[in-house]
Amino acid sequence: MGFASNHDINSYIGAAPASDNATATAGGSGDNTLVTGLAIDRFALGLPLSAAFLLRYKAVLAAAATLSVAYSIETDDASNFPAAVVLQSATTAVIDTGGTGGTTQRGIFRIPVDLAGAKQYIRLKFTPDLPAANTDTFEGSAIAVLGGQENLPA
Repeated sequence: MGFASNHDINSYIGAAPASDNATATAGGSGDNTLVTGLAIDRFALGLPLSAAFLLRYKAVLAAAATLSVAYSIETDDASNFPAAVVLQSATTAVIDTGGTGGTTQRGIFRIPVDLAGAKQYIRLKFTPDLPAANTDTFEGSAIAVLGGQENLPA
């Protein structure tokens, strides 16, 4: 494989929106509340065999306060997920911590997933959790980067 084929990453991956924007305020609206992501049709993307769900976030955190996320990746044959099967999940993952005096943190939480046994549709569900009541805030959304297709994306 030459430089030209290695240089063009867009020839090897697909991308899809995985959630709408979500917000949360500690102890209030959206905190510890499930966000159900968007259905992604693997057939429309050439049947990728792997994905990375990227949760982009901005969080205002009190000193030493954490932003945690629980998540699951689901798959189903129908886009409304009537018989969803969980491919991967985590009950909680601390993804960031507030600095001295409280800070605004920005980052991307990456969730790699093997799609070899997945059905036509996949989706991310996540729950942001903030501990410092009425102080900490979260805003974020997710995209999916997909690869490993038998046929490369157009």
